[in-house]
Amino acid sequence: MSDTISPGRANQRRRTRKALLDAAARLIKRGKTPTLEEAAEEALVSRATAYRYFPSADALLIETAVDVAVPDAHALFDADTRSDPVARVTAADDALEQMMRDNETTLRLMLAQSVSRRSNDTPARQNRRTALIEAALGPVRDQFRPTDYRRLSQALALTLGTESMIVFKDVLQLDDNEARKARRWAIRALIEASRKTA
Repeated sequence: MSDTISPGRANQRRRTRKALLDAAARLIKRGKTPTLEEAAEEALVSRATAYRYFPSADALLIETAVDVAVPDAHALFDADTRSDPVARVTAADDALEQMMRDNETTLRLMLAQSVSRRSNDTPARQNRRTALIEAALGPVRDQFRPTDYRRLSQALALTLGTESMIVFKDVLQLDDNEARKARRWAIRALIEASRKTA
């Protein structure tokens, strides 16, 4: 039997995981601190399914806090008419940076849990940054060839987000200002290298 997961199955797993996070967020808004069983019931999935995605209620609650805190891509870019991809991606980076500053401890806990729990077929965490990158670049994608656009989106996912924060703070020991300058340089360099030249 192959270990490859079909794209349809992978999408279903992401939707199930997101349904559990959304269910927990709804319960929290109602004033509850949900158990994993309560979140499963609210998400209309089985308890066993919920445990495949989250080992405990604490793991679910940690990631729910992050899920709620991440900037909404549509809200961030719906009224943004700029055609400069560097400015647009920088806006996404600014929003993520503020969220990470406000939620650093929670993000570190989530990252530690996802690293320790990585399994062969269950998503370890939700992909939130791609929606921001696509919202930033989508309206200006005609400035890139399709393959370059795809590679650019992938490379930007390395530059923005929690792992980038860990590299800058823990590995390189840069302060926030120096880390921001390095990210801005990388964003500009990646976009300029990816743009159509003819």
